[in-house]
Amino acid sequence: MDLVPALEEPLKKALGPATAKVMAEHLGLHTVGDLLHHYPRRYAERGELTRLADLPLDEHVTVVAQVATARVLKFNGGSGQRLEVTITDGSGQLQLVFFGRGIHKPHKDLLPGTRAMFAGKVGVFNRKMQLAHPAYQLLQADSSQEAAEAVGSWAGALLPIYPATAKLESWKIAKAVDLVLPSAQEALDPLPESLREGRGLVPLTEALLKIHRPHTKADIADARARLKWDEAFVLQVALARRRFADTQLSAVARVPKPDGLLTAFDAKLPFTLTEGQQKVSREIFDDLATEHPMHRLLQGEVGSGKTMVALRAMLAVVDAGGQAAMLAPTEVLAQQHHRSVTEMMGELAEGGMLGGVEHSTKVVLLTGSMGAAARRKALLDLTTGEAGIVIGTHALIEDKVQFHDLGLVVVDEQHRFGVEQRDALRSKGKQPPHLLVMTATPIPRTVAMTVFGDLETSVLDQLPAGRSPIASHVVPAADKPHFLTRAWERVREEVGNGHQAYVVCPRIGDDEDEKPKKGKAAKKSPEDEAEKRPPLAVLEVAEQLARGPLQGLTVEVLHGRMQPDDKDAVMRRFAAGETDVLVATTVIEVGVNVPNATAMVIMDADRFGVSQLHQLRGRVGRGSAAGLCLLVTEMPEASPARARLGAVAATLDGFELSRIDLEQRREGDVLGQAQSGVRSSLRMLAVIEDEEIIAEAREEATKVVTADPDLDHLPGLRTALDALLDEEREQYLDKG
Repeated sequence: MDLVPALEEPLKKALGPATAKVMAEHLGLHTVGDLLHHYPRRYAERGELTRLADLPLDEHVTVVAQVATARVLKFNGGSGQRLEVTITDGSGQLQLVFFGRGIHKPHKDLLPGTRAMFAGKVGVFNRKMQLAHPAYQLLQADSSQEAAEAVGSWAGALLPIYPATAKLESWKIAKAVDLVLPSAQEALDPLPESLREGRGLVPLTEALLKIHRPHTKADIADARARLKWDEAFVLQVALARRRFADTQLSAVARVPKPDGLLTAFDAKLPFTLTEGQQKVSREIFDDLATEHPMHRLLQGEVGSGKTMVALRAMLAVVDAGGQAAMLAPTEVLAQQHHRSVTEMMGELAEGGMLGGVEHSTKVVLLTGSMGAAARRKALLDLTTGEAGIVIGTHALIEDKVQFHDLGLVVVDEQHRFGVEQRDALRSKGKQPPHLLVMTATPIPRTVAMTVFGDLETSVLDQLPAGRSPIASHVVPAADKPHFLTRAWERVREEVGNGHQAYVVCPRIGDDEDEKPKKGKAAKKSPEDEAEKRPPLAVLEVAEQLARGPLQGLTVEVLHGRMQPDDKDAVMRRFAAGETDVLVATTVIEVGVNVPNATAMVIMDADRFGVSQLHQLRGRVGRGSAAGLCLLVTEMPEASPARARLGAVAATLDGFELSRIDLEQRREGDVLGQAQSGVRSSLRMLAVIEDEEIIAEAREEATKVVTADPDLDHLPGLRTALDALLDEEREQYLDKG
């Protein structure tokens, strides 16, 4: 079915080519429907003024304020003139400045006492905040035709302030919305009527009118409640349809034989599994025993033993006559997994070899940089079924790779694999294999429901016995340089006690490093003093440490641009205890397991995200000795970056940190505008605050899809799905 013509109409036709071009290029709006869903960011009341005291530097803002003073000043010996206008709102003042010939109209319009809306980019001049040549719109009638029109178009008591750009001020967007608002009457309602009435939600047409032109605050609340439901529900329907489609696929049930490989493996474990590991394993084994492909997300705290759970699932599948493949995002990680799996399995991983025991299989590694002979051998073992388990990188997905009978795919670190890759590996099975996705970044429940909504979720939140606590501290290098000196002394002490340490830097530091991004230097906020210099680099820091505070210790480097064999050799030496200090980039972020490493110093810690810091920290405290993590920063104490580091130092709970991370990143765009390049559908919904709506919407969506999988009886919902989830976005959702 086609989309509603009125909402599908190109803005070019509705508003003219010039305005439409700016809206498309700067706001990503192309149709009448897009513009109707470009909601006001906030509302200014007629009598109320925006808080000038809270203006952000370097951002394009719209403010409502009153002119306090206006004066013309001469410069360049009288040949140039500028108009300086001070506006006020009771909380603070802001200076406006107009130059040259551009001063005549504002000089006439902006008399003391005049109220207006002003839009421009906040800059600093002579240590004062200012707007240079702002656009403005008067808000009280005087003789001018334009001002009278302005008041006419803002008949409501509340002025909508739209997300705007330098090329298009908020009030121009408002005028454009006025032109297309009548089309809102033709919007098809995506919510089933029974659901809408049962929850007391206003119809969509009413919500669109109230969000753009509210008369009261209650109007805004009604509209928001309704539009949030739309976003949550349409998204959950998309995910529910994908879950439903998956249940229609058939898979081979994989039930482990009673006294096989899994039993032999469990018998030789030197420890007992945690309750959590046992519970999650049962969930996975139940899924594997059905004739529909399992789609499960296994998320857990750093170090909660996810690899052990995944390995037991792989062994169960091998027992049942199938093969299992584990897909890792990097070669370092694939090698690390291969090493730890073969170590855990011992002689059980020596199938077909001398010394292999009765219930054994072969575990092969497959990466892009392997030599031709080793690669040929690995491929042959997969085709014949000799290898029950294969661990590898994207190399597993290539056409040449053929499996004897692929039964289970384990994907490590979901966010690094796209749906295309997942599907390519799936297609290697005679029937779709079961899928287990592991993520080491704890995800709040509602985000999991939103981003990974097509997967059932298992959570490991218990740490295995023997894991040690990790003490974390912020080291303010700029305020207290002696703290940094002490940090290096602590590293020496750990090494002196027979342990090892990591030092993590944001950059590699050779000539191929990215140049600093343009535009950074123009900022003048206090944090920028620390941000101006390029981030600290592995190669430079390693050299300085070896010559200075860590002289006499063996210091090695590890980064992503090294040859795979070199990386592996460095990791082996570190794991064997031959290296005291490893200076690395975030290549060590996931999966690296060296129980003897007890200390980590993260340089320029403010340049990493909260979840990333938590991941990195999880590399220490993996043995019986306590861990220590030092977060080094030059950011001033009052900065948001310092607050973020303080939060990481204060808790080891990854789920709590992931909430903080989202709140700080304004997760209205949790589906990841930055990574996807696709504008997120979440404009109203806040994934953390609106937890209840998301959970309820998921339930309702499942009911609707179970009753009517093709949505034949809900044309409005199908339309909304088409508009919201074009192919690109649908795939992006899959990628998580």
